[in-house]
Amino acid sequence: MTTPHDAREALMTGRRSDGTAVRRPLSPHLQVYDMLQMSSLSSILTRITGVAWSAGTLLLVWWLVAAAAGEDAFATVQWFMGSLLGLLVLFGMTVAAWYHTLAGLRHLLWDWGFGFELPTMYSTGRAVFIGTAALSVLTWILAFIFWG
Repeated sequence: MTTPHDAREALMTGRRSDGTAVRRPLSPHLQVYDMLQMSSLSSILTRITGVAWSAGTLLLVWWLVAAAAGEDAFATVQWFMGSLLGLLVLFGMTVAAWYHTLAGLRHLLWDWGFGFELPTMYSTGRAVFIGTAALSVLTWILAFIFWG
């Protein structure tokens, strides 16, 4: 009786153009990165907020479709958006939008060749986090003042 083989083993083997077998190198995975390091954390959060912001646009589509569908459909969406869960989702979208925007501006500076020095990279990273918190809270304060 043969021993079962690990299915992942097939992904690590390949053939050269001359047909000889070769073992592919493994890429480092998440366990080798320090997730609290500013560059890693910023990169991962930028990706997460980009996905969250993209998924959040489905709420906008729901709202627009409901507005076109009639009063009952629109009232349902408005009820959800005004519920505790809806407000938490909207606040999360606000945080995602501000973080993704500020991190994008930081990345734009990198594209122009600025901010690669380690102290600058850490200070701009902290500025993105602080700016996200401040602008998110300010956005909601203004929303409650003008639309509340």
